[in-house]
Amino acid sequence: MNWSAEAEAKLKEIPFFVRPAVRRRIESLAADAGHDGVDLLFFEQAKAQFGQK
Repeated sequence: MNWSAEAEAKLKEIPFFVRPAVRRRIESLAADAGHDGVDLLFFEQAKAQFGQK
């Protein structure tokens, strides 16, 4: 799945030990929503679903 540079940069702010799980979860949400990529807006919305700011 394609990630925008902005979304990828935000992902790198997440601790390395949980980053792979977060990436898989966000990609799963994006696929379920019919997206072929993750942009910053979708990343922020997905993160909000996890209860993160």
